[in-house]
Amino acid sequence: MTLLASFLCRFAWGMCMALALTPASIVPSGFFRINLLVILGLATGASLTIASSVEGMFWSLPAIAAVAAWIGSVLWLGDRRRGGMIATVLAGGFLASAGVWMNLCASNTSDVAASSMGVAVAGIVSGLVTGLTVNAMLLGHWYLNSPGMSVGALRQSVNWTLFACSVQLVISIAGIPAIAALPFDASIASLVALRWIAGLAGLPFLLYMTRKVLEIPNTQSATGILYVACLAAIVGELSSQLVATRTHWPV
Repeated sequence: MTLLASFLCRFAWGMCMALALTPASIVPSGFFRINLLVILGLATGASLTIASSVEGMFWSLPAIAAVAAWIGSVLWLGDRRRGGMIATVLAGGFLASAGVWMNLCASNTSDVAASSMGVAVAGIVSGLVTGLTVNAMLLGHWYLNSPGMSVGALRQSVNWTLFACSVQLVISIAGIPAIAALPFDASIASLVALRWIAGLAGLPFLLYMTRKVLEIPNTQSATGILYVACLAAIVGELSSQLVATRTHWPV
């Protein structure tokens, strides 16, 4: 259950950050409102999961984030862009804090400083990769509602996602010695292979294809590719989480 809560927190945190990076001067406020409702659902799910599996008040972090996301959606509905963005960032901060704590609990490394820092940083970057990818897909879908919207917004979102993938690749390469030091385990080997194929190789390739398609530009085809990219991102991050529980380092 802690793995699920960790994934939900980092996923929601990544979507908050993705919204903060989305140019509000180009993208209609309705996009932000709808996505904050998605974040509200993710944060609520994380809070309920933590409350049912972990003692203490840690469930309150995603719960506060859910309230902030709801307030933000109301502000965006009224086109209060500054207030809506502040609420989005606040929700992201609470979710990031909850995600880091859940990552440490899931990996059982809170007593090892180096491992703890690695897991915390990797969890934050993992959330960015997932959230940015899903945000880009939803933004591409939004062009059906606003066909006159500048394609630059989607291109910028894809570029941010590629940057997050690059950072994640560096972190994963640093985790290779931890994998090599383990005795051979077929299940771990399968998860590592899935992680690298889907998340570290497949996802950047799909994002590169999306960026090339946007040069035409064809937002519908780009969105179709991003649907597959979302699947690759989610599969890759879940595989990484499962491996991290055994290696004490993200891969």
